[in-house]
Amino acid sequence: MWRILILLIAAASCRASPGSLEIVNDDELVNLFRSEKYVVVLFTKKDCEACEVLEKELTSLREDLVDALNAWVVKAVSSSLAKLYNPTKEPALVFFRHGVPLLYDGPVNDELILHTFTDNKEPVVKELNDNTFEHLTQASTGATTGDWLVMFYSDNCIDCQRLQARWEAVGAKLKTRMNVARVNKGTTGAVTGRRFGVQEVPTFILFRQGRMYRYQIPKYDVASFVSFATDWYKNSKAESIPVPKSPFDDFTQMIADYLRENPWIFYVGFGSFIMGLIISALQKRRAKSSEKSKSETKSSKEGSKKSK
Repeated sequence: MWRILILLIAAASCRASPGSLEIVNDDELVNLFRSEKYVVVLFTKKDCEACEVLEKELTSLREDLVDALNAWVVKAVSSSLAKLYNPTKEPALVFFRHGVPLLYDGPVNDELILHTFTDNKEPVVKELNDNTFEHLTQASTGATTGDWLVMFYSDNCIDCQRLQARWEAVGAKLKTRMNVARVNKGTTGAVTGRRFGVQEVPTFILFRQGRMYRYQIPKYDVASFVSFATDWYKNSKAESIPVPKSPFDDFTQMIADYLRENPWIFYVGFGSFIMGLIISALQKRRAKSSEKSKSETKSSKEGSKKSK
């Protein structure tokens, strides 16, 4: 046991000098996310000037992060995981809290970095579902809990997965002004998604003072989301917030959505209907032909009897 510990310490000392960050591979990163409460990761690559500048700032900040958060501070070079947390990949500075990533989106300044991380030690984005959405947001009953910026996502949406770190950054920037949340349209938030006419994911909606505004800007960066939530929404169409659907209306909507997402069912059903009509017509025609044949045979027999 002691021999293994000594080898690990020796390996760590070889990989990270006092003036640099420890390098970890993807497998080691995943293990850190699972086992450690706080992990700060600099995703970097070789021959990248911006990466070097950010690494220098983070290196000088490392002791403060360890003292304030007891966090692991490491770097990953040309990691395949980088694209999961930042669309532009490297450099990217990401703070993991219990495995939940927060992308740092600000100037390269050690004080701002430290403040952002220590001020967001817990995930900021709230997870809502069909049972909690209306109760917590009060969207259709007065919105006394404040404004809500909500992302509708699903588990099988790759773009949604890549947005998690950025969405946490949006929550961090807006948390003194409004609530930022997520709803899983594919599972626990399916009814809520149908209520607001969410057909594709990701979809973003701002609920503000009894009205709702859909985010229709083709940009998924932190600055664009924050700008929309604080001011740009005024350029979007204000919609009335629909009340929760009755079970019957929701079931009807669910069927309509399913047929829209699977149009082949309609064509198969329509084709089966037409085929049924054709078969029915053929059977009727065959029955008439059979009756006509029988009638002619009967008439022929009666004629032959009379001639005798």
